[in-house]
Amino acid sequence: MELLHSGKVRDVYADGDDLVLVASDRISVYDVVLPTPIPDKGKVLTALSLWWFEQLADLVPNHVISATDVPAEFAGRAIRCRRLEMVPIECVARGFLTGGGLKEYEHSGAVSGVELPRGLVEASILPEPIFTPSTKAPMGEHDEPMTFAEVVDKVGTETAERLRKLTIDVYCRGTELAADRGILVADTKIELGWAVDGTLVLADEVLTPDSSRFWPAESYQPGRAQFSYDKQYVRDWAAGSGWNKQDPAPEVPAEVVEATRARYVDVYEKLTGNRWE
Repeated sequence: MELLHSGKVRDVYADGDDLVLVASDRISVYDVVLPTPIPDKGKVLTALSLWWFEQLADLVPNHVISATDVPAEFAGRAIRCRRLEMVPIECVARGFLTGGGLKEYEHSGAVSGVELPRGLVEASILPEPIFTPSTKAPMGEHDEPMTFAEVVDKVGTETAERLRKLTIDVYCRGTELAADRGILVADTKIELGWAVDGTLVLADEVLTPDSSRFWPAESYQPGRAQFSYDKQYVRDWAAGSGWNKQDPAPEVPAEVVEATRARYVDVYEKLTGNRWE
């Protein structure tokens, strides 16, 4: 196999006409890869994505060819998938106000150009889910928010509307299934690409702790930060560490690593109903 790309978390290999997507245990915050891996993270991301691809198959086709026909050294953390022409936009849906969306709102009263009601606070539920796309920045640079008009300028009206609809549909299906399991999905990012026949296909990962914010419904309370089953714990540690958010990043303390691993495993078990072995 030929290594085509090594990203923040995933490595992409060419294997004949197929791609092999390998999820590592690397973790990134503020668009910087930290030097300390999170054990089992790549396997959790892969297993959870495969579960979600099945739950979403009637909404949108996905890129999966096989989760077993992969090199033995990548077993459990790799997917053999179709080659796609990737959409040059990060497709994000938000149902709650937090993270970068909250900062935008506090500055302008809008997120990605979508005007929101006044008086919203940290973790406020939005009147309806919104499409808040961003640029796809090269590794080490930051994604920048895009308005829907900017998406139209980049890919055309028809494609922009399809991206918005698919992103919201995936988010809504995810929130419905997660709610039945006591979990709120604050926001999520998906990757879409064009198949050779012109079909829009769901790719990369979907509704994982790396691409989404998951909160326990039982403790949800707007107006404060929420407990998160995702890498927010690492973000919070990084924010208080004195690090300047530039490369090189500091080593992550062992207790932060273990707590983060536990959250990834916990949300996998809660969502899928499967025990993590």
